[in-house]
Amino acid sequence: MTTFDALRGQLLDAAEAFSGGGDTLSGILAGMVDDVDRMLREELEIFPVCHHSPASALAMTRRLRTKRPKVVYLELCEDLRPLLDELRNCRLPVALQAFATQLDGFPPGSGPLSVVAPVTEASAEYQAIAYALDTPGVELVLVDRSVDHVFQWLPGEPDGTASSGVEGVDGEEAALHGDAVGVEIGDLRPRFAELEAHLLHHGKVRHWSEWWDQYVEQPLTGADYDTYRQAMALIGSLFRRLRPTEDDRLAIDEERERYMWTRIREHLTASGADPADCLYVCGAFHAVSRVAEFGLAADAPPYAISPRTGTRWLYGLIPSSHSAIEAQFGLAQGSVSIAAATWAKAGRRGGVTPYRLEGQQGGRTRTKTVKTVKGSEPPATAGPAGDRLSGFLAAPPVLDGLDEDELRGWCVDIVRLARRGGYLASTADAIAVFETSILLAGLRGRARPTPYDFADAAVTCIEKDVVPGRRDVRRLCEILLGGDRIGAVGYDALPPLARDVYDRLEPLGLDLSRRTQQRVLLDLKANPELEPCSDVLWKLRYLLPDGAVRPIMGVRRLGERPIQESWDLAIGRHQRSIIELGYEGVTVEQVLEQRLRRTVWEPQATAGVALTAVADAILYLGGRRFADEFGNRAVELLATERTVDDAPEVLRRIRRLLAHYRATEPELPAWCEAFVTVGYAHYCTLLPTAFADDDTGVRQVGAMLGFLFTLESLALSLGCDRAQLELAVRQSHPEAPAKVALLWAAKTQLGLLPRDELRARCDELLSNPLVVPAFPLYLSGFVQALEPVPALAPFVVEALSKAFARLPDPVLLPWLPTLIMTLRKHVPELVPVLVREAGRTFPGGLAELDAWTPPWERPAVPIRQGRQTGEAGAAPGRSGPAAALLARHPQACDAVAALLGCPAEWPAAEVPEPGQVEVRELLARHPTTTGAIAALLDR
Repeated sequence: MTTFDALRGQLLDAAEAFSGGGDTLSGILAGMVDDVDRMLREELEIFPVCHHSPASALAMTRRLRTKRPKVVYLELCEDLRPLLDELRNCRLPVALQAFATQLDGFPPGSGPLSVVAPVTEASAEYQAIAYALDTPGVELVLVDRSVDHVFQWLPGEPDGTASSGVEGVDGEEAALHGDAVGVEIGDLRPRFAELEAHLLHHGKVRHWSEWWDQYVEQPLTGADYDTYRQAMALIGSLFRRLRPTEDDRLAIDEERERYMWTRIREHLTASGADPADCLYVCGAFHAVSRVAEFGLAADAPPYAISPRTGTRWLYGLIPSSHSAIEAQFGLAQGSVSIAAATWAKAGRRGGVTPYRLEGQQGGRTRTKTVKTVKGSEPPATAGPAGDRLSGFLAAPPVLDGLDEDELRGWCVDIVRLARRGGYLASTADAIAVFETSILLAGLRGRARPTPYDFADAAVTCIEKDVVPGRRDVRRLCEILLGGDRIGAVGYDALPPLARDVYDRLEPLGLDLSRRTQQRVLLDLKANPELEPCSDVLWKLRYLLPDGAVRPIMGVRRLGERPIQESWDLAIGRHQRSIIELGYEGVTVEQVLEQRLRRTVWEPQATAGVALTAVADAILYLGGRRFADEFGNRAVELLATERTVDDAPEVLRRIRRLLAHYRATEPELPAWCEAFVTVGYAHYCTLLPTAFADDDTGVRQVGAMLGFLFTLESLALSLGCDRAQLELAVRQSHPEAPAKVALLWAAKTQLGLLPRDELRARCDELLSNPLVVPAFPLYLSGFVQALEPVPALAPFVVEALSKAFARLPDPVLLPWLPTLIMTLRKHVPELVPVLVREAGRTFPGGLAELDAWTPPWERPAVPIRQGRQTGEAGAAPGRSGPAAALLARHPQACDAVAALLGCPAEWPAAEVPEPGQVEVRELLARHPTTTGAIAALLDR
């Protein structure tokens, strides 16, 4: 005869009545009772819990004070044990985190991997942790699988987001855990969707958290320990047996249970502890496990624990919040805050003093004396507990009476918060919320309105149609009922990098732990000692997400160092990101170096990416070692590239770097010279293909020409051959109009196409009615040619003016948006050249516009023949100091002419003009003045 024979008989009779003699329901109900009986008969006391459950925390506190166990086995990843000692330096809630970026044994590209285990004060696990760490002689042993096994056992590839559950969640607080996989004790929820929907429908609630609060939390909050334990085990057995047949999680859960029981037996064997002095804290789902390894007396073969991979895991604490826990584990919004308020109220009403770690931030230190209310903490039974389930299930729920003062205070406060938030709420709304809360509770079978009833009533009565402020009424209710408590990691629990950042920013005089945004002004000229702080802030801006460190005034670019800076700092709000930087290195400089090196050596890196890394290394790391290393890598990447998609970025970056080195260094680094020579040959080789390839854009071809033309003098001085560029241009035969225009511009720059012939070709295009619709495409090419051939700016202004004057509106108007977007996209490169030339070409005022004639429409002015050959003098271009020098030494010119096969004909001696004769005579008459001027010039 067993303890639950009577209950088993009642359940079988009920199954017979409901199912008509079916074995399925009878087996489920009888199996649930057997699971509870099996757990109670286990030699090692098992404490079933549910995550963030006030009832579990209250029962845990009572049991720890009564039993005083010497060993506490806790369902938590065993390699997180060293982090628990640092909880006393934090303000809860926080999350234990394991982080890995250097993976060994997992699929490539699956990292980084992250696991978090949130800890709140209103949880049974925290009560057990606080008791074990602050009670002398008590050992705390974590027995769950390691974080490495968490990802080994995940279905599919471990990408770090398989069960994070935070996608699509709004708010910074909800994203405090990032994309980490969540691990909690006691994930108790139906895995059968139809069962959960059935419970919600008949319980007249909207979310599972509300159902659990009404039908489990409230009845078990005031129950004795034996009743709590049996009821939780019964619920765990119900959800375990009513699971879908295709549930993949059950196999993982069973592996975890084998793992935990194996670790428990190993510890008992090694330590020699008495099982009667031990307590095993695990989720109610695992408390009724049916694996062969269950229990200390199990005779199953030894369970072989698979080895860990070679992945190097880093451990730390990160801030957490109620909303982050709700978002990650699919709880109702505000449920964790309500649970915290319920825990505080139950502790005051039950007279139970919770355990709290000595020195814990954010609350009072636990006292040694325990204040208890008579009858609130029944003593534990000496022998095996009797059947408490029959009475608990048969008795009607104990309905709390209506606490009018509490509900009235809620109603008044929510109206006050609503008015502050922009709602037109009044005393009448407070009365309406009060009455509606009572009405909703009655409709749902409750004598006392719960916080969920109150929130629904407030939304119904106050939030009519729109939300006037930042927060809706439901969010205001959450704030009223406890708010979204956000934890923080204390200084002593931070990794070395985070502590180093806090120390280096200490001269700013700010409280960096505050979650509010703080403004700081740095006058680097008056206070040069703040320059190290400025350097740290710029590095943090590079490494941290947007919003953590935001410059308001001041910029850091090559060749620029501001004398004043203004910053908005929200470091306390992004503490998690700073902590995770500590997993990558000891200082921010080391992390920055590693990230830059990883960027330039990844398989997808391009020459433009490497040049960007060079500039970042100069700005943030200083010195030449890293810049030269990344520059040599840029040369390698440029030589191996087979496309020119990155050409605009390469051109822009190398120009800035060359200008920086020319202004700051006595000579260019070797890698810069190599980059120019390699790039010149590389782009010359790819130029004909790029002109003919339809997939290569006009912008890319223009950037190639810009590289070849603007860096041509440097490339030729380093040994490049200009004939290679001329051959590449001659071999280019584009078909697209824009590229044709680019080719014409390149030939003009090389002297292969005179400017007059280029103008004649454009005029011919405008006069050809078949080509007129495509003429804007030619203009787009000419606009892009402003960067490689800036001397073409007058012609581009002329071509644009002719286009606006002659093109018909059906052709011109559709092209204007394209022209505007092109100029807007390339404002720094194209617009200044075009605007300056237009300013020189067009009149400056309206009064001059009527009489103004465009230069290209004015009649050509004949060249004035001031002196003729023979009697009249030399031909144009043959006068001046150079001509006189050659006339005095004709032998060299005659030799060159003979080599070239040209006749050596010298013009007659130049006859001075009348004005020149007068000047010479004047100087001859006054030699003293001429001598004085010569002496001054010599001096």
